[in-house]
Amino acid sequence: MSDSHLDSPTAQIVSPFMQEPELMLECINLSKVYSEGPAEVQVLEGLDLRVYAGERVAIVGASGSGKTTLLNLLGGLDLPSEGTVMIAGMNLASLNETQRGQMRNRNLGFVYQFHHLLGEFTALENVCMPLLIAGTDVPSATRRGAAMLDRVGLGHRMQHKPSELSGGERQRVAIARALVTEPRCVLLDEPTGNLDRHTAHEIHVLMAELNEQLDTSFIVVTHDEEFASTLDRVLQLRNGKLELVEAPAQKRGPDTASAEQGEPPHGD
Repeated sequence: MSDSHLDSPTAQIVSPFMQEPELMLECINLSKVYSEGPAEVQVLEGLDLRVYAGERVAIVGASGSGKTTLLNLLGGLDLPSEGTVMIAGMNLASLNETQRGQMRNRNLGFVYQFHHLLGEFTALENVCMPLLIAGTDVPSATRRGAAMLDRVGLGHRMQHKPSELSGGERQRVAIARALVTEPRCVLLDEPTGNLDRHTAHEIHVLMAELNEQLDTSFIVVTHDEEFASTLDRVLQLRNGKLELVEAPAQKRGPDTASAEQGEPPHGD
């Protein structure tokens, strides 16, 4: 793949899907500058990205390159210095803080390297929390939370508190909590960074199964190159912008090659 291709902005944002599905998330000319005393630090600069319904995208890059900053902007947890973030057709800049919170609850799920479960609550209560915050009645929230824990293989651990669960089980609970509202997209920041390799692999398999079953988009920040290579696209964050990394071998073919050249893939 040529250097000129890596610098192509269209190559950075085009999905390799056979037929282009619904656009779930888009950011246009995204920039983020932090002030440190009299100095300014440019973390992101003119970054473009499109993610489609059901697509799995890995974002890789060196520590300190701005990957977590990007996820925070995509999730409406922070605002860009310049540029636009669109989630399910909504411009985040047009929403106030309360509206952004409501948008996140309806459309986004979050999974972090540390599970951030509430220790005084059971696995089931932790998973139900986003539903209760959204105003779902307790019986319905309990039913949906239990079903999601069943789906991630923890139906037998619902009444256990986080301290009674293994690291892999706690992360499964965190994934169940992220998915229980049936979000359109889940943002994951090093979701298996604290797990051993075997447990991490189990979580990766679970994410692939849930993606296939629920058609949820996944945007994953990871240092795990082997895991990244199994996703639909791998993007590298470097010098404040995203560059398309070589598509996984099993994904390659005429349509993927077209996408790498910056042209929308075509179906039959």
